[in-house]
Amino acid sequence: MKLIKQLIALATVAFAVSATAAPAPANEAPDVLVKRISQEVLDTAKADKEIQAGNQKRVMDLVETKILPYVDFQRMTSLAAGRYWREATPDQQKQLSTEFRTLLIFTYSGALSQVKNETIEFKPLRADPSDTEVEVRSQVNVARGEPVPLNYRVAKSAAGWKIYDINVLGAWLVETYKGTFASEISKGGIDGLIKALANKNKQLANKPLKTVQK
Repeated sequence: MKLIKQLIALATVAFAVSATAAPAPANEAPDVLVKRISQEVLDTAKADKEIQAGNQKRVMDLVETKILPYVDFQRMTSLAAGRYWREATPDQQKQLSTEFRTLLIFTYSGALSQVKNETIEFKPLRADPSDTEVEVRSQVNVARGEPVPLNYRVAKSAAGWKIYDINVLGAWLVETYKGTFASEISKGGIDGLIKALANKNKQLANKPLKTVQK
């Protein structure tokens, strides 16, 4: 879980850039959407004193309104569960998606509360206009150290473009979770995985957010 936490901490800015409270223009390219929204989310996280102070409600409200609408959690969950997703009942699929979504909310919130001086640089989009699934490439520039390469898998749906996976330093987030999911399922089945995620979420709900070091 430590590796997953580190990946999501780095990836939070990337997922955040996919979010917007207002509907995006129907003909807006995925990379243009990502680039346009990213500055808004970063500026909010950096400027909001309540977020920087670790106000959990304020941070989670930002996640709920700015990030979640443009992340395909069901697809992400099904990919992470792999073949076990098809073996799960509709009710188990629903519970698993809900718990996974909640886990990512807590994790995104923890990382957003630590956003400080990061900036994002986007690479040219290599895709055809007719493509319905593309990879948007970028890098996060940090104050110290080398830039962090970030790639997003984005799919077009009736509701618009949505992110369903992200690559941080060569590791796809869904693939990383797949190993954790498989391990829990091997021990207690789908219900065991749901229980493990629920227990983790309870722990995170009672844990204060870390704040930016001044």
